[in-house]
Amino acid sequence: MADKRELTARGRERRRQLMAYAATRFAEGGFHPTSVAEIVSGLGVGKGVFYWYFDSKDQLFLEILRDAQQDLRRKQQHAIADEPDPLRRIELGIRASMQWFVENRHLMNLFQFASTEERFAPLLRRGQEVALADAVKHVKDGIVAGEIRDGEPEVLAHAILGVISHLARELIRERGDNPEDVADAAVAFCLGGLR
Repeated sequence: MADKRELTARGRERRRQLMAYAATRFAEGGFHPTSVAEIVSGLGVGKGVFYWYFDSKDQLFLEILRDAQQDLRRKQQHAIADEPDPLRRIELGIRASMQWFVENRHLMNLFQFASTEERFAPLLRRGQEVALADAVKHVKDGIVAGEIRDGEPEVLAHAILGVISHLARELIRERGDNPEDVADAAVAFCLGGLR
């Protein structure tokens, strides 16, 4: 039997399909009410296929969260690319984040749920630590360049992440506001507060 981590291209695609379908079902119906049977039935596969890729529904959910965090980070890194200006990197990161949240509203529901369950909280905390470290680097670079007021980089980075998270949750997910307007507000507030 092959190791689950050594998947063929077809296996990776099947696993991706399971994760995508399950993420949608979890977001629409909730984690607890959504069963493995419902997921495999919706995809037209047997439970054996599910258990080939995942040991449990919890493991599937953790993989969805981990993949979502990595995807958001990739989108931010791609947007920032080789931008030398720290404030511009922060702006591009905010805009990329807001766009990701628009494209992945259903995943925002999963993050919200996961934050209420202790068994999923460690993964969320690790993802937040990575996001914080990324933001701290840009803030430090801005302080050194004289573009950001002297202050505690970690506190300023927490403030940026808090603004992004709150505005995405309340204005994009809950109210359905125009994401460009939300991004403009987040950028204006964050950059104004940093200067």
